[in-house]
Amino acid sequence: MSYKIIVDSCGELTQKMKRKGIYSSAPLSMEVDGDRIVDDETFDQADFLKRVAASPECPKSSCPSPEKYMELYDGEEERVYAVTLSAELSGSYNSAQLGKDLWMEEHAGQEKSIYVFNSRSASVGETLIACKIEECEEKGMSFDEVVSAVEAYIAGQHTYFVLENLDTLRKNGRLTGIKSLVASALNIKPVMGSTPEGKICQLGQARGMKRALAKMADQIAADGENTKNKVLAISHCNCPERAREMERMIKDKIPVKSSFIVDTAGISSMYANDGGIIVVL
Repeated sequence: MSYKIIVDSCGELTQKMKRKGIYSSAPLSMEVDGDRIVDDETFDQADFLKRVAASPECPKSSCPSPEKYMELYDGEEERVYAVTLSAELSGSYNSAQLGKDLWMEEHAGQEKSIYVFNSRSASVGETLIACKIEECEEKGMSFDEVVSAVEAYIAGQHTYFVLENLDTLRKNGRLTGIKSLVASALNIKPVMGSTPEGKICQLGQARGMKRALAKMADQIAADGENTKNKVLAISHCNCPERAREMERMIKDKIPVKSSFIVDTAGISSMYANDGGIIVVL
């Protein structure tokens, strides 16, 4: 039985995933100084970061339309799974759900099962969820079994990040309810994470990026349960050495099944900003 996995473009697809032919991306888009930039294979991170740095305006993002999702649900596949950004951070989940309802209405009686996963995460959190779907499908699980196993996986997943600056998140209203963020003049770097519902929360803070990353590694190790059976994923915005150092720090503290590092795609680059690190386990 054939299947397809759609990941909105906040989730990074690795080269290996792209070659498999079972993954599709639902592109979000960004706006910088009135220019619309689509988060697809044409995205140029270096050019984007340069534009953002030069712009007096805060970049904005928009999610894929329900029509775009409907288009992606089409095809021969009998089972379709979509993975979206946390519903607390983006309209992508609602858009994918509406697209599903409309598609089902238009194709009543057609043998196709569609399920939309709210990642309650972002970036490589979505990547790991997509990989989990593939793993379950390849084990020959039924559609309902895949959904159940992946929802359980999402419930046990943890997302962490440290950014050079939180301006884009703050200005776009993604940090509501976080009161204790310290002035950047002191070079205080908050260690951030996600709540079980997929909202952003502050886990701690440290002076300087190096100490903040060490603090994040400590937090990951403290939270980690049964880590030897889990995949560690790290995405970085234009700082590969920092990502490798983060990977080393975490692996020094806890055993993991495997790990991989990816460069952030468009939406993740917009919110992580130059030098940001996102870790999901």
